[in-house]
Amino acid sequence: MIERIDYSTRSLCPECLKIIPARVYQENGRVMIGKVCEEHGEFVDVYWGDAEMFKRAMKYAHDGNGIENPIINKSNCPFTCGLCTNHKSHTALLNIVLTNRCDLACWYCFFYAKKAGYVYEPTVEQIVSMVRKARSLKPVPANAVQLTGGEPTLRDDLIEIIKAIKAEGIDHIQLNTNGLRLAREPDFAVKVREAGVNTVYLSFDGVDEETNPKNFVDVPKVLNNCRKAGLGIVLVPTVINGVNDHQLGDIIRFGFDNIDVVRGVNFQPISITGSVPRRERERIRITIPDAIKRIEEQTDGAIRREDFYPVPCVSSISHFVESITGNKQYELTCHFACGMATYVFKVNGEMIPITRFVDIDGLFEYLEKKAEEIRKSRIKTLRALKGIVDLRKFVDTEKAPFDIGKILFDILIRHDYSTLGQFHLKSLFIGMMHFMDLYNYDLARIERCDIHYASPDGRIIPFCTFNVMPELYRDSVQADYGIPIEEWERKTGRRLKDDIVRVVRKR
Repeated sequence: MIERIDYSTRSLCPECLKIIPARVYQENGRVMIGKVCEEHGEFVDVYWGDAEMFKRAMKYAHDGNGIENPIINKSNCPFTCGLCTNHKSHTALLNIVLTNRCDLACWYCFFYAKKAGYVYEPTVEQIVSMVRKARSLKPVPANAVQLTGGEPTLRDDLIEIIKAIKAEGIDHIQLNTNGLRLAREPDFAVKVREAGVNTVYLSFDGVDEETNPKNFVDVPKVLNNCRKAGLGIVLVPTVINGVNDHQLGDIIRFGFDNIDVVRGVNFQPISITGSVPRRERERIRITIPDAIKRIEEQTDGAIRREDFYPVPCVSSISHFVESITGNKQYELTCHFACGMATYVFKVNGEMIPITRFVDIDGLFEYLEKKAEEIRKSRIKTLRALKGIVDLRKFVDTEKAPFDIGKILFDILIRHDYSTLGQFHLKSLFIGMMHFMDLYNYDLARIERCDIHYASPDGRIIPFCTFNVMPELYRDSVQADYGIPIEEWERKTGRRLKDDIVRVVRKR
């Protein structure tokens, strides 16, 4: 175990965007990031709220294979994102902004068309071109797309877009939405499901109207309509200190109570960017460990901090499958500080984390060891693999809600994913993803980002450059491919302000 955290990285000045040295260090039980700009002075912020959890997460750091055919053949991170030669992770999730229009106006929004001064809505042909570019990346092409915005359901041609993306060989499509249209049009969930959407990524900030004024009244209808359509939902709360951080346990329980349609809860600690007032940074800041501790407290220890693992921990699974198939596999290799997650199962009505009946550390170590053994022995047949691989020994069968050992064997060795549905229907994914801002910016995280944005100009851009440096990426691209609001209103015969259903103001 690392005794004390103290290492160097590179960051940006929040004022001038100049690349400057930064130090990540331990202080008073927390992990801080500090940097000094010669022109604008010193900046210090919380990187992770708990040093011990940070040390544990560091053990799982793992870099991917990078991009064999980078789009940008030079590297001056983060000013040449696209993806460049220095990037270490393939595209695990490709975000495609369908529109910068929205029917809500929230004080903590990344962006909104009226503030930008133009409407950005790529054509179906441009969207297909973006997908094809991501599918052409090697060694692992993109196979998952999130349709986002703005509010993507404002697109009248959304169904056509979904079908066009599915036709390009994309396995998984997420629809990132506030749910208003899903609530108000009872058959809309069926339409998007039939078109090819696998999951609704639903904004959901709390279990009452005070914490979730933007769609609290609509959520019951969203759940009901998606339930009828057989369309799974992931709840996505933006976690804001002093606003809704007291309800993290209640949000999980809400998902747990609706586990027949809710597949997960993916908490996103607020990023101090976009519309978020920078002067309130210290008051509203919350980090991944802070949120996890609140979950532990608010679930009375039913879900504990040690139940969470950093995202790259699952790399051993990819390595194991690669050893059998001989092909590079989809691999989650973002920076260890980007996110953490666990699974919770419903057992006799209670929330039981997967760590209670699966030896996660033992399983990962075993898969890594067996991957090396299989590579050297060149064992490939199912019969031979059965003789050397025993996954059940890492599962407490008396506590497990079903035969997880068999599911692991079917997925990892048979490559049969038909039993995976049983796993997801009885479990609730609980994740945590903290996107950066200019105060906690770490170029080491950018180089490993695996959630990317597609651009009509052919570039594929990491999340935390696209949104955190909008003047260089998001706003620049969308201004080039958008049209002025006045022109859009003239062409459509509509007024942009008429889109707005609800204004969500700061408490």
